[in-house]
Amino acid sequence: MRVTVWTTANCVQCMQTKKQFDKYGIRYDEMALEQHPEKLDEFKAQGLMSAPIVEADTRIWSGFRLDKIQSLRNKLFGENK
Repeated sequence: MRVTVWTTANCVQCMQTKKQFDKYGIRYDEMALEQHPEKLDEFKAQGLMSAPIVEADTRIWSGFRLDKIQSLRNKLFGENK
């Protein structure tokens, strides 16, 4: 599964999301929203208004969402990790 974390500079929620991914061993690509204004417009059109924006196959969410991160971990590694 490919996981992309779209971030902005000095974003506390972005740092927390990446920290949790690292803690759980979830591999991800980090992309800077400032460098991709077309994606920023696309995300805004979908109602995703806060960073980070996480894309994982058919899942997408914005902001720091521990519940979503844990759900993704369970999908990748099973309930016991």
